[in-house]
Amino acid sequence: MACDLCDGDGGEVLFRDAKLRVVAVTGAEAVYRGFCRVIWNAHTKEITDLTRDDRNRFMDAVYRLETALRSSLDPDKMNIASLGNMTPHLHWHVIPRFHDDATFPKPIWAHAFTSQEMASDTTQQSHPDWKEAVRCALSA
Repeated sequence: MACDLCDGDGGEVLFRDAKLRVVAVTGAEAVYRGFCRVIWNAHTKEITDLTRDDRNRFMDAVYRLETALRSSLDPDKMNIASLGNMTPHLHWHVIPRFHDDATFPKPIWAHAFTSQEMASDTTQQSHPDWKEAVRCALSA
């Protein structure tokens, strides 16, 4: 069975090591400034399938990512979600939320974006420093 997160990066890679990667989300969901995913490299379905050391490594990456995004973007709230019913590969969404984003205060999945909205959005490009903050935080 094909797996999107085994077959591709899952976004713009900001950090990668032997165990995991952190990607900036691209495509339709990129309209949310700073939206990233922490993705386990090996095809693993649930966090409880990992060893204790690997679980700690994964969660440390989530914490470092959240810290970097909070310090570089100053969001109103952070959303962290372990979803993935359609892609059964361990990945967590780390999403800075702002009062002026497209769906605040609802979940980001509450709105389907049109092609025009996606094409006209420059949110990711207009705040490039957050990506460097993520790279530094995860490389430390």
